[in-house]
Amino acid sequence: MSAWSEYKKKIGESRPWHMLDSSTQKASAEEAGRRYDICLSCDRLIKLTKQCKECGCIMLAKTKLQNATCPLNKW
Repeated sequence: MSAWSEYKKKIGESRPWHMLDSSTQKASAEEAGRRYDICLSCDRLIKLTKQCKECGCIMLAKTKLQNATCPLNKW
């Protein structure tokens, strides 16, 4: 599998620009908070930027997308 294919697999179906689309389903505040708490305790999170080392996403935003998934299957 190419590096690009591997990256796309890790990032999943959700994309950062989905946050700007009003028709995109958002997770509840409770669910987003639960997800983000998991990210904060993960050793793959870059604490300074809140970016995941696995998928490259900014997790404060990604955790708010209903259909987003963790590349490590933690949530």
